[in-house]
Amino acid sequence: MTELLLLSATGLMLSLFLGLLRVLLGPSAGDRMLATQLIGTVGVGMLLVLSVLLDEPALIDVALLLALLAAVAAAAFTGQQEARHD
Repeated sequence: MTELLLLSATGLMLSLFLGLLRVLLGPSAGDRMLATQLIGTVGVGMLLVLSVLLDEPALIDVALLLALLAAVAAAAFTGQQEARHD
């Protein structure tokens, strides 16, 4: 089970790296925002995997908080984009 969780964490780290590349190289603001959402989702997944690996249930609460912050960031970005087009 530990090997599977470590493999999952490795895959999530690769996804995080690719998301960071898209944030840095993304041609448009929309691409960068989607990559930021990916980073938030991967962060939640990493925290949940680490919670199981380290037997630390408090990390689940941190993952929930990160998920809420990512949703608020997406809403703020959408509101800002709508304000620019009006």
